[in-house]
Amino acid sequence: MSFGLYVIGFLIVIGGLVYGAVMLHLPVRWIVVGAVVLLGLAILTGVKATRQKDPPA
Repeated sequence: MSFGLYVIGFLIVIGGLVYGAVMLHLPVRWIVVGAVVLLGLAILTGVKATRQKDPPA
């Protein structure tokens, strides 16, 4: 559940940045590239922040 909340929060941030980029009239190509990179970063940091330790063997 916390991973989902983490990704939802990051999506809100990405949405705000995309909106700002559109308002600045940046090319759509670069807006999409930035959004994809940030989405990948969100997944990587979300997994790292919310993963549980492996049980001892």
